[in-house]
Amino acid sequence: MATDLGMGQPPGHGARTCLLATELGRRMGLAQGALSDVYTVTLLRFIGCTADAHEVAAFAGDEIALARVVGPHVMGEPADEAAALGLSDAEPAVARAKAASMAAHCEAAEMLATRLGLPPAVCTSLRHGFERFDGTGHPAGLADRAVPLPVRIAVVARDAELWTRLGGVGAACAVIRARRGRAYDPDVADAVLDDAGPLLAQEWPGDLWERLFALDPRPVRVSPARLDAVLEVLADFADLKLPCALGHSRGAAALAADAARHLGLDDDAIRRLRRAGLVHDLGRCGISNGVWERAGPLSIDDWERVRLHAYLTERILARTPLPDALAELAGAHHERLDGSGYHRGTTASALSTPARILAAADAYQAMRQHRPHRPRLRPADALAQLGAEVAAGRLDARAVRAVTAAAGGPTRLPSSWPAGLTDREVDVLRLTCRGLSNREVAARLVISAKTVGRHLENTYAKIGVSSRASAALFAVANGLLAEDD
Repeated sequence: MATDLGMGQPPGHGARTCLLATELGRRMGLAQGALSDVYTVTLLRFIGCTADAHEVAAFAGDEIALARVVGPHVMGEPADEAAALGLSDAEPAVARAKAASMAAHCEAAEMLATRLGLPPAVCTSLRHGFERFDGTGHPAGLADRAVPLPVRIAVVARDAELWTRLGGVGAACAVIRARRGRAYDPDVADAVLDDAGPLLAQEWPGDLWERLFALDPRPVRVSPARLDAVLEVLADFADLKLPCALGHSRGAAALAADAARHLGLDDDAIRRLRRAGLVHDLGRCGISNGVWERAGPLSIDDWERVRLHAYLTERILARTPLPDALAELAGAHHERLDGSGYHRGTTASALSTPARILAAADAYQAMRQHRPHRPRLRPADALAQLGAEVAAGRLDARAVRAVTAAAGGPTRLPSSWPAGLTDREVDVLRLTCRGLSNREVAARLVISAKTVGRHLENTYAKIGVSSRASAALFAVANGLLAEDD
């Protein structure tokens, strides 16, 4: 659901695509293991969609609107994609930006899938999620049978679902015939065309997501012991969208859990708070970076979009097997005692102690990070602002006192860095992850832009990545983004 939002598609697009791809694999006679890979790759093909949001929004203004417009043409001819962008032809600069964007998307998808513990075949497929049968795709230009089979099926299923929704079965078939042997594996294209009417026009009876779960060829259940690690991946997926928010969800989760301990909450409540903190900003994926990264004041319409993200978080989590109480708690992180918060405008009588703690922890953690409309606040200033919110009747006094106590410890930095990084390489990495250009990093560190580039080249080689987004995932996972960086 989060990737549907991030790619500008209606809810259920990813689920319907997955159902269609799995049915295609079944008709093509795939064994159970291969069918499971198709299912998982199709469902998670766009988990890298937050990796390039910052860069695409800087180029286009609204990365979600751009994805919605370009989506039907990504696997088409360059001229069609250029026309969708309003360009007379595929300008070299645009082609380079597209290649870099897709490479970052795929690299981040592979890293996230690996951390989720998915099979190597799935991770490799996600690394090549935009390859084409004719060898002109991204990121590696693989061709023919070198393109992983799950990708060959997923790209056809995605476009078939999209074009059927946009223009009907006839339009989808016309696109599939035109791209057969180019973007699409002929065998996969023929599997659709041979029975297109019943296959593409079918309705999925009952609850779409329940049907999707039931169809999983090889379901994997996450044990309670592993659930936190999985939710940390979702936290990083959400925060990756905004360079200035890297580590926010992890920080808010840890702060809320510590504050709950100060108040004497039981272990179950503390665990639920931490988990809700990790996933409280999943709904951010549905709002454009053009809004989140605006330096000036927001319009009324933009404020309505911002308020929507808490609702989207709750709706995403409500579709999972996680307890309903966790979804409701995560969706309440911007509620305020006086009813001025969102998305429900809940007042004090309906706000639980965990909800009050999460609201205070989220507010403090956000204040301690830079945002486009304001600089990062010092701890004393952030705590003073929390106190002002208490005085105004918006935040709970006990919750704020607990968060204040939890935030009181000193920041501890490691004596050595992972992957053999040097102190200066970590300095450069931190600022780069926050979205600063080489020139801006150089000005901050009083070194030359050329030196920054050399440090980045060495750092990327040491940690095995090639994009800012993937470097950011590494930095967050390894605790390199200290509050005082």
